[in-house]
Amino acid sequence: MSKVHVVVENADRLGEVPLWSPTRNVLFWIDVRKPALYSYAPGCGTVRAHALPEPVGSFCETSKGRVMLALKSGLHFIDLETGALRAWFDPEPDFPNNRLNDGKCDRQGRFWVGSMNDGDRIPSGTLYSVLGDGTFAGHVSGITIPNSLAWSPDGKKMYFADTPAKRIQVYDFDTDDGVPHNPRTFLDMSEHAGRPDGATVDVDGCLWSAHIHSGQVVRYTPKGRQDRVIQLPVTGVTSCAFGGAGLDTLFITTATQGLTEQARREQPLAGALFAVNAGVSGLSDTPFAETF
Repeated sequence: MSKVHVVVENADRLGEVPLWSPTRNVLFWIDVRKPALYSYAPGCGTVRAHALPEPVGSFCETSKGRVMLALKSGLHFIDLETGALRAWFDPEPDFPNNRLNDGKCDRQGRFWVGSMNDGDRIPSGTLYSVLGDGTFAGHVSGITIPNSLAWSPDGKKMYFADTPAKRIQVYDFDTDDGVPHNPRTFLDMSEHAGRPDGATVDVDGCLWSAHIHSGQVVRYTPKGRQDRVIQLPVTGVTSCAFGGAGLDTLFITTATQGLTEQARREQPLAGALFAVNAGVSGLSDTPFAETF
């Protein structure tokens, strides 16, 4: 496997949820804590930033070419030319201490997003699915930090983790009604130095999991066997996604959050966006199927 290299030295406090846009030919990602939506164009190296007024947990592209953000106050659409926001709705208006975190579209274009209490870190979060007409439903409750959302290539398996539990769950997923069921442990990290954060799936159905605190992205076969390990020069590895023209570049977000001053000196690249030639291709994210 090729060497990991730095794409953008951004010093993100909490870089997260990279997403490749095949229509725009850019890699999007966010900084949750220094709230912004970033884009990087590999062809010319241009980086654009849209500062945001409040914490952002995730985002997606839509079937109408828009970008939808999961902000603390709910779902919003952003105008990428002006940066203007238009609020859509908040799935948790009665939980002011919660914010939306990890989110991603399933293969049918439903947007899935988990909520969390960002202050007390009590298990008050819920994993929601959102349809294009604005209807939504809760599926998993009692969550502390929702992460690791990913689907198998055929869409019939869903991965999800509550990060502090140090386990990635796999569900059977009904592609017609969008309901996950039969949860079981895919990966037990209780004896691991890291914790499961963001994840993605490649064309072989293998799960690439970012292990925060241990500085690794690890590839697991569909049966949960460790297959490859990518070691990064920083510990705060947060998420990963395939991108580039052949979807064979693995982009990796990182964070400075939680590092001591000494750790920051020892990890000068903390918070950077990295990339590596993965030797395998990923899958394009399905846009959110908005219908209004």
